[in-house]
Amino acid sequence: MSDGAAESTKRPRRILGFVSLHYVPAFVAIVAMVGILVYADWQHQSAAYQEQRLASLDRLNQISSKLQSDIQGNLHLMRGLVATIEALPDMQQAQFSQIADQVIQGQTQIINVAAAPGLVVRMVHPYAPNTAVLGLDYMKSPTQREAVLMARDTSAPVITGPVNLVQGGQGLIIRLPVFLPRENGKREFWGVLSSVVSLEALYNRSGLLEAQRTERLAIRAETRDGLPPEYFFGDKALASVDNISVSLDVGRETWVIYAAPKSGFGLSFADIWLFRLQLLLAEAIVVLPMVWAGRLMQERQRNLVMLHEREEAMRLLSHRLQVALETSQIGVWEYDPTANLLVWDERMKVLYGLPALARTACYQDWKDALHPADFAQAQREFTEAATGAGEYRSEFRVVGKDGSIRFIRAIGNAYVDSKGRKKIVGVNWDVTEDIRLQADLRRAKRQAEDQNRELEKAHLRMENAALHDALTGLPNRRYLDQVLADMDGAPGEADVTVLHIDLDRFKDINDTLGHAAGDVILKHAAQALKLNVRGSDFVARIGGDEFVVVSRMPGTVEEHSDMATRLVEALSKSVDYEGHECRVGASIGIASRTDASEPVEQLLVDADIALYEAKRRGRNRVERFNETLRLNAVNTKKTADDILRGLEQNEFVSFFQPQFDATTLEVVGLEALARWDHPVKGLLGADTFLKIAENLKVLAAIDEIILNQALMQLNRLKLAGMPVQKVSVNISAQRLREEGLIERLAALPILPGTLSFELLESTSFDGHDGELVPQIEKIRALGIDIEIDDFGTGYASIVTLLKLTPRRLKIDRQLIQPIVDSEPQQQLVRSIIDIGRSRGIEIVAEGVETMRHAEILRDLGCHYLQGYALARPMSPADLLPFLKARNWMPQPLLENVG
Repeated sequence: MSDGAAESTKRPRRILGFVSLHYVPAFVAIVAMVGILVYADWQHQSAAYQEQRLASLDRLNQISSKLQSDIQGNLHLMRGLVATIEALPDMQQAQFSQIADQVIQGQTQIINVAAAPGLVVRMVHPYAPNTAVLGLDYMKSPTQREAVLMARDTSAPVITGPVNLVQGGQGLIIRLPVFLPRENGKREFWGVLSSVVSLEALYNRSGLLEAQRTERLAIRAETRDGLPPEYFFGDKALASVDNISVSLDVGRETWVIYAAPKSGFGLSFADIWLFRLQLLLAEAIVVLPMVWAGRLMQERQRNLVMLHEREEAMRLLSHRLQVALETSQIGVWEYDPTANLLVWDERMKVLYGLPALARTACYQDWKDALHPADFAQAQREFTEAATGAGEYRSEFRVVGKDGSIRFIRAIGNAYVDSKGRKKIVGVNWDVTEDIRLQADLRRAKRQAEDQNRELEKAHLRMENAALHDALTGLPNRRYLDQVLADMDGAPGEADVTVLHIDLDRFKDINDTLGHAAGDVILKHAAQALKLNVRGSDFVARIGGDEFVVVSRMPGTVEEHSDMATRLVEALSKSVDYEGHECRVGASIGIASRTDASEPVEQLLVDADIALYEAKRRGRNRVERFNETLRLNAVNTKKTADDILRGLEQNEFVSFFQPQFDATTLEVVGLEALARWDHPVKGLLGADTFLKIAENLKVLAAIDEIILNQALMQLNRLKLAGMPVQKVSVNISAQRLREEGLIERLAALPILPGTLSFELLESTSFDGHDGELVPQIEKIRALGIDIEIDDFGTGYASIVTLLKLTPRRLKIDRQLIQPIVDSEPQQQLVRSIIDIGRSRGIEIVAEGVETMRHAEILRDLGCHYLQGYALARPMSPADLLPFLKARNWMPQPLLENVG
């Protein structure tokens, strides 16, 4: 920093010290007056504060005294009535009403009185409004018993309250014990006299309600039994602000009454500032003349200092300008048109290639240095500035002595000097690098614009790829979502129909001929869809073998159904792939809307529900969405949610149906059946939840629960001495595919031959399900038997027998039930039994509804029986008593066993 700058920073400190000397007398006077003002203001407010607190305390003491006096007065009246009862203990209602009326005559605070000989209310006054109380037994009333017993045990009045009254408002209850004197000098407890005193009357008589006009009031009851205090009157927030309080004893409680003026203690804002303004006015009269004198002296000194500072600032500004010119390499020039004299500084001479020792330059020197191409324009701009009075701005090229070209930017202004001569003063600086940089930037900008255009084209290509399926060229799911969102945003567009299409048997082609064949089928499907929809319809492939058609054109239900039928026919046409005739079908779900307020996205959900119904009904068909399907979907969703919750709450339990030896009718085994103990619907069979559980992928979890319960029940029966040798448990294909199943089964304490897994005969062991065969062999190696359930209703029974060679075969009930009346049906069952026996397989017959069924099956050679004729499925709690009772055995057999 220069010396001048350092000097400028020191001067304000000296000025400040000098100025403060002028104001010292005024400053001392101000400090003294402020002290006096603060002390006087404090004294004024303190006196007013104490005066208001004393006045409020006096009013509060008066209210407290009146409350105390009135409560005691009511107590004395009731004691007089007690004395009357002690003298006339056998009085009846009429006499009691007459005496009570005389006692409380003119007393508006007592609402009613009640006499309870033997702690049962027998007499009341007034009679008519209080007849409902007659017969009230205090010992049976939880709200009354404690206070009544306390009055009896302490032989003293008990005052409780406040309590909310049935007729409205609040009141105090005064209970006095009544003792009758006896000849032996002792006193006999007669009963209790109770009276209800109106709190509102007490408040009004004591002046409490009138005091609320000017003051905030609150009453808090504090009990002696350690219960928390309770506010029952006024604003309970009053206890947390500045207040006064008094206490009075009311029976078992102490009432604390709080009070504070509504505007608070102390002076009002206006009174405080009126007094302060008076003090400030007195201070101003004293101090202002002193301040004015100091101000005049300070102003004179400031003017002197400012003059010196301006001179210093001018010198500093000149110095800074010189430094700036040297740093920026700017040349300064001045031109006198009259004398044709051009004055340049040293930097100007360097810019135009003149010797540094040249003292002056003329107009011709500038013209000679100009680039020939810029000469005419530069000369015209300079002439206009010289002849006019405007601003001079120009940019041109100059040619150096060595032939180098530089770009010069010139700025100037015309002015008239003190002698009336017009001159132009300005600056020049070399902007060659700036010009070149600008040229580079323009070139870079053009390159960036070219790159942006290429990027935009690439973006469009990527956007198109992102919105279309690469295989079929159709719009994809993302494009479909955009179209649906745009349709939702389009006002008034109500007629929209969505067709959800799924190819049938597509997976079979992929699995047998490979994905290349599948790609050919998908391309064929895309082409067929485009050819069989209207030009305005939107067709998209949303994944795998699923397609969606969105039709915005109005149309009838029949038109859309006809279009769907055409699509099914077109998609079902055969396609040749490397000599193989490939043919797929199509299932289509349709959903339409006629209300523009319904979201289009919901149509996609509805169409999916309809598609699911089409596949459920046999595929290769068209189904339209309706409210019944929606209700089914909602119910399925609710059931699925309940299943997941039921798994968390352990609601799935095992029921057991015994299996009997066909010859001896002894129980030889159990079948564990899954049941759902629903908290609302009760006990549900497996047919109500197994299919949904399979779709939820939780069927394996239910299988595991039933297995664990079955093993536990089998051990329980063995400990009870029951001759049950084995238990059968259903196992799903989903459970068979579960990772880690073999390891978990190996960890269970299973004795060989005590556990069987039942496989549905409809379970396929071809194709991908063929992987289950090695898994079943691993299970068999653990000592777990394999059974085929529902035999005779599947599609590959003999194949299954050859692949698995199960331990047992269960004939389906549909084949068993007709054998009583049908000889051909008996022959069919006999054939199945013979097939099983030829393979060394034990035969179990399900659906044994009558003992006639049992006899026929025994004669046909069946090994085991299971059905309602012998036993129904039962809970674990009912199973052991059933086995012990042996009620299924015919009477002669029971006698032989006995």
